Amino acid sequence: MQNWLKKMTKSNLLKVTNLHATSHDGKKVLKGVDLEINKGEVIALLGPNGCGKSTLAHVISGNSKYKVDNGKITFKRKVVNSFTPEKRVKIGIALTHQHPPALKGVPLSVFLKIISKKDNDKEEMNIGSELLHREVNLDYSGGEKKISELMQILKLDPKLLILDELDSGLDIKNLKKLVGTIKKELVSKKVAILIITHSGRILDLLKPDMTCVMIDGEIYCKSKDYKKVLKTIDKYGYEKCKRCPFLAS
Repeated sequence: MQNWLKKMTKSNLLKVTNLHATSHDGKKVLKGVDLEINKGEVIALLGPNGCGKSTLAHVISGNSKYKVDNGKITFKRKVVNSFTPEKRVKIGIALTHQHPPALKGVPLSVFLKIISKKDNDKEEMNIGSELLHREVNLDYSGGEKKISELMQILKLDPKLLILDELDSGLDIKNLKKLVGTIKKELVSKKVAILIITHSGRILDLLKPDMTCVMIDGEIYCKSKDYKKVLKTIDKYGYEKCKRCPFLAS
């Protein structure tokens, strides 16, 4: 196992150690994942479809559809393996969903007040004001769902935000709008971010501190140069990352 995966620093916010997990149908989906994210870091996670990227996100957030067979998830120096999803949200872990559910009969403005962690919440958002009177995610476009998700995340006051393919289905205008809000409301406040994506568009906008590649349930390499990773994948495919892991530079 690479030495960079074993190092523990005082600034560690999330530490995933030798994480093995299976899905509800018994399929092994994570096969010894090691990952560290420090406060204020932006980490990108790339990989082919079905490699376990979204599964890792759901396991970190406590989705009961997956069973942890071995390993630890440590957040703010506490092992959270047994924590419910609700408790993980309370301590600061937030996940955006690719397909968020609709809540018929519940206006977004009401829902935001219910979930807000702020006792006297008078915060004015610079996105999504046109959605506030509408029912949560009901008949929303893809872009509107992503805006709604981000509005909800901001009310949860996260310490770690996992963006699961935020850029999927978004045009560049809406993507820039969302990333601008993420930078202003989260990155500037040292919220750690894990970006799961297939595309370089969001990486060009957020400039990750480190980029990791997952293949078949394992993380094989990392690099501070996301452009180098994308170029290598584009030229040689993901399998190259198995044979020639990047060194931090």
